[in-house]
Amino acid sequence: MKSSGRVLEVPQRNYGTLKNYIDGEWVDSESPDSLEVVDPALDEVIAIVPKSTADEVNKAVEIAQEAFYDWRETPPTKRQQYMFKLKALLEANFEDLSRTIVQEIGKSIHEARGEMRRAIEEVDVACAVPSLMQGYLAQDISHGIDLRAVNVPLGVFCMIPAYNFPALVPMEYLPYAVATGCTYIVKPSTEVPLTTTKIFRLIDEAGFPPGVANLVQGSRDVTNALIDHPYVKGMSFVGSSRVGKILYQRTTNLCKRAQVAGGAKNHFVVMPDADLDKTVPAILSSFFGCAGQRCLAGSVLVPVGDIYEPLKERLVEAASRMKIGYGLDENNEMGTMVSKEHMQDVIGYIEKGIEEGARLLLDGRKVKVEACPNGAFVGPTIFDECNSDMTIVKEEIFGPVASIVRAADLDEAIEMTRKSEFGHSAMVFTTSGKTARAFEYRADVGNVGVNIGVAATQAMATLGSIKESFYGDLHGRSESIKFFTDRKIIISRWF
Repeated sequence: MKSSGRVLEVPQRNYGTLKNYIDGEWVDSESPDSLEVVDPALDEVIAIVPKSTADEVNKAVEIAQEAFYDWRETPPTKRQQYMFKLKALLEANFEDLSRTIVQEIGKSIHEARGEMRRAIEEVDVACAVPSLMQGYLAQDISHGIDLRAVNVPLGVFCMIPAYNFPALVPMEYLPYAVATGCTYIVKPSTEVPLTTTKIFRLIDEAGFPPGVANLVQGSRDVTNALIDHPYVKGMSFVGSSRVGKILYQRTTNLCKRAQVAGGAKNHFVVMPDADLDKTVPAILSSFFGCAGQRCLAGSVLVPVGDIYEPLKERLVEAASRMKIGYGLDENNEMGTMVSKEHMQDVIGYIEKGIEEGARLLLDGRKVKVEACPNGAFVGPTIFDECNSDMTIVKEEIFGPVASIVRAADLDEAIEMTRKSEFGHSAMVFTTSGKTARAFEYRADVGNVGVNIGVAATQAMATLGSIKESFYGDLHGRSESIKFFTDRKIIISRWF
């Protein structure tokens, strides 16, 4: 593993105390409590995020509820125009937003630009809301009687996003909510609130009516207050399965809508006929991209049959050459963990793997970045001789740790996906169409990659997940149109 000796200029060193955005105005929180936002590569405090009060949450919800009455009557074609303006502003501020992502979470600039491109695609699809919201008509369901179905917005919704994609995750939900005629409140992650705050400055610049989109900074108390408020119709969440299940139960116990994307433990199956020249780079991107901090990351590497030895050797050699350092250096392939605390969590899993008898082939704890001596870095880590009972194979680590579990054949590899409590993604590398189809059909996950290291979907589709990886029945992206609306059925006869 190689480290970079350069630290490039960051967008801004001190953002001060962040504000809430309520009713089209930036307002200071009156809370005496706050948290620090830290650049994880430089270990420097770059902002203060307030833990907003219950009264501030109530005000945001009440404003959003009041704004809903006029916003729902705004023609979809006019709501669409705000989306076009927002998309243009995101494009104009693309590089600044990308660099801010690097600064607050530590991923590489290439990964941050990829995230921003995906976020803009979500807004792009939401621009099609006049078509996405269309209902249907059936004439003469009985003599002289017609049936119409129209999709109507439901009201105020809220979003509790994960830290790992501060631009993309909110944009997987917010554009669809407001485009359909709902009003929305986002509570950013306290670890990475800067990018989301900057996006809301662009929402303000785009001229969205006051109260349509709101931002409330804060932690757990703000989340609970949003969910509990009687005006809030539903909640979207992305994060760990443990927290997601708690919030899903809290929301649905109040008879509200919830869509909760949880954790993952994705299997990466490599068949004996796989092309290693293409497979190894895909493994590097999947397991170690974003330093393993994404739900789509590979986690358990499953070589089938005789591919085991050559795959292992080439993978360790390639991973040991990855360049690690501050994300704004264009030459770096890997950045940091989101925080020192999470770095220690990942190191704890590595030590647990050693304790349980796994063989450590590449140790990411040893990486040193000269330019960032206090950074939260963990390099690519590879364990061999793992089995399905080990903690590092069962639990989500959310870091750059690969666990190799050998399989005798395809059946055994597929059975591993079935036994996992998670059901996010699984990938297979093969040159056999028969093998690929069998894997697609039988793997017990919501997303399947065939010769694809990261089975990322498109904004125009959705993202699958089952078992402990998702709670609810409507996922994000364009499928959220159904989440934020309901069908009103009209049966009419005119005399």
